[in-house]
Amino acid sequence: MSRCAVLPPVVAALMLALASPAPSGAQTVGGVELMELTIAEAHRAMLDGTLTARALVEAYLRRIDAYDKRGPSLNAIILVNPRALERADSLDAVLRRTGRLTGPLHGIPFIVKDNYDTHDMPTTGGSASLAESRPADDAFQVRRIREAGAIVLAKSNLAEFAFTAYETIGSMLPGFTFNPYALNRVPAGSSGGTAAAVAANFGLVGLGTDTGNSIRGPSSHTALVGIRSTMGLTSRDGIMPLYAHRDIGGPMARTVEDAVRVFDVIAGSDPADPVTAEADTRRPPTYTTFLRPDLHGVRIGVATQLAYTETADPEVLVRFVEAIEELRALGAEVVEEVRIEGLDTLRRGLSCPRFRYDIERYLATVPDAPVRTLKEIEESGKVDRTVLPTVRRFLRFEGTPDTNEQCLKAKEGEARLRAAVRATLEAHGVDALIYPTWNNPPRLVGDLSTPHGNNSPILSPPTGFPAITVPMGWVREGSLPVGLQIYGDAWSEPVLIRIAYAYEQATRHRRPPAGTPPLR
Repeated sequence: MSRCAVLPPVVAALMLALASPAPSGAQTVGGVELMELTIAEAHRAMLDGTLTARALVEAYLRRIDAYDKRGPSLNAIILVNPRALERADSLDAVLRRTGRLTGPLHGIPFIVKDNYDTHDMPTTGGSASLAESRPADDAFQVRRIREAGAIVLAKSNLAEFAFTAYETIGSMLPGFTFNPYALNRVPAGSSGGTAAAVAANFGLVGLGTDTGNSIRGPSSHTALVGIRSTMGLTSRDGIMPLYAHRDIGGPMARTVEDAVRVFDVIAGSDPADPVTAEADTRRPPTYTTFLRPDLHGVRIGVATQLAYTETADPEVLVRFVEAIEELRALGAEVVEEVRIEGLDTLRRGLSCPRFRYDIERYLATVPDAPVRTLKEIEESGKVDRTVLPTVRRFLRFEGTPDTNEQCLKAKEGEARLRAAVRATLEAHGVDALIYPTWNNPPRLVGDLSTPHGNNSPILSPPTGFPAITVPMGWVREGSLPVGLQIYGDAWSEPVLIRIAYAYEQATRHRRPPAGTPPLR
């Protein structure tokens, strides 16, 4: 049965959000159109002297004020950075004095998921039990974007402790975060707040995290691009953990180019995260080199076991078949019927429910954490009632990931799956596999029983290999977005980016939600 039988009270806004045509009119700032603004466009206007970082921040703040807790009430933002305008002013001053941008993300307002440490704001993981938890410093990726000139505009909502892929709800920001394309539907989880905010033009780009689905699923549900990197290419330092051996942070953006520009900044070795030791030698000088408009010489395999399931939505499969033909038209050689031998068996027994171990190690690094153990979190009375059973289940974990029998068996299973995937890619001579990010469209709020079709956890997290989702089109008379996932071997980000960019440029499926139109 649905857990949420009552729809949000803003019925008029709901009807508006369900309409499929793109909104008319414009919202200009500094001589540029704010809606769907890109990093390159913003920087051109800043260098021309027509746009300031302050004006850009103020424009996004007006949209947050109009649409996040009022109007359609997306409920995506936990906290606006009170120093965002001060940061914008300092960047504007440098540009006026030097005539140069301070870095590749100069003046770009970011929406940051609230499980990234920020030295100047609390980091709650979406839980009221950590409402006053202030980390000692920034997460590595947050530090990198700030050094590149970015502005952390706001911390966004997430499924509490990033527990679920299916919805975004927690105790820190009561109530659901809603999909801006249809307010009676979810933006998936756990990075639903970042997804809803970036899709609705509350900020220019965002950071999410992905343990099983949580960058790619919300991006798919809100017509965004999301990148989950190879494990070891991006640092996990300062990201509140769910399962540390699978946690990855990365960009969520409205275009492939913007996602790649952010990825260029955050990818690389970090002494605080030993898993990234190879990153600097594995990455190219810039991933923007691979933003190419054609796919000649690229071989792509169709992962039929993931795409063509019994419960897959027919409309989603129509979009997927169209995507296959569009990739062929771009010059790619598409290999049909690529199957991973024994996948159903290989998928079993891969769980290592180590959250208790990881969260307690993380909390030990936070100087003034209000709780130190998972037991204290359970007893605090400050977690959402829907989350409490999961907290109690994780309390049963004993030992460490290196001693727990279930984790040791899962590690062996992951190695077998990696070997099987590599053998499949080699046998078919393909550079990447494709499949719908989710085989079914965004669910209704509160629906946890109909088929979800989530393909994201099946290959990428247990293998540690990278995957990108890109908008694949629309279903339900053009009202709901769906995504195409592109997956490859470790360190294959260059070819995945090339496929995603060429496909995006040829199809242009992305459009802003009608429910959060330009402000007059």
